[in-house]
Amino acid sequence: MQVGRLRIDPVIDGAGRFQPTRAFRGTTPEQWEPHQDLLDADGLLGFSMGGFLVRGADHVTLVDLGLGPRSFLGIDGGAFLDQLRRLEVEPEQVTDVVFTHLHFDHIGWARHPDGAAVFPRATYRCAAADWSHFMVDHPEQEAELLAPIADRFEQWSGSGPLLAGLDTLEAPGHTPGSTVMVVSDGAERAMLLGDVVHCPIELVDDEWQAMFDVDPELARRTRVALNRELEGSDIPVAAAHFPGLEFGRLLPATGRRRWVV
Repeated sequence: MQVGRLRIDPVIDGAGRFQPTRAFRGTTPEQWEPHQDLLDADGLLGFSMGGFLVRGADHVTLVDLGLGPRSFLGIDGGAFLDQLRRLEVEPEQVTDVVFTHLHFDHIGWARHPDGAAVFPRATYRCAAADWSHFMVDHPEQEAELLAPIADRFEQWSGSGPLLAGLDTLEAPGHTPGSTVMVVSDGAERAMLLGDVVHCPIELVDDEWQAMFDVDPELARRTRVALNRELEGSDIPVAAAHFPGLEFGRLLPATGRRRWVV
């Protein structure tokens, strides 16, 4: 995706395909029937782990770092650094690492097993609300992963400019500091949605609920507000678990919205 002078490339760490009723527990085949366009030829829902590389004039930024060399939900991570090198970027060239939130499947390549930062010259950045939640108030596996490199982090609060061509947009609910990243140059922009949604179906229909939300009701209100902003705007968006990390647009249509890539 080209946004003015900025280039965005997906960096896939691992991928899988699932029965849609497994991916969204409690749903039925009948509920999925109107949404066959969001499934592949085998009727399965694609699901990716990974992040995005944003290259501008003065920074080489990664937005989220995938799962890391481990397995989750039947998906094996581990391809992130190889994918990055295929994009002709070495870890030493990355200037900034930005996290949409701190769930473990987004911070997997933050550090090596020995505790050293994978991206030795980068500044790591996250929302202050997520740092407080995962590192102070509820320290679990995320805190264990990040503790050795805690001194490399800078935090932001609220919405606003972060780096040249990259702004934060508060989107709480999935986690306290969940953030949408807005990539822009002049009048052109695109959005990286993190886990505000896991599948495009949550953009099409406000009643579908994301997985693993810390505050489900707040996450729903955030998602509804985002959907209303995106509908018909022609803004390309992608999220960290979309199939192939593909960008698409949310179009208005009679009866319901449509997702097109």
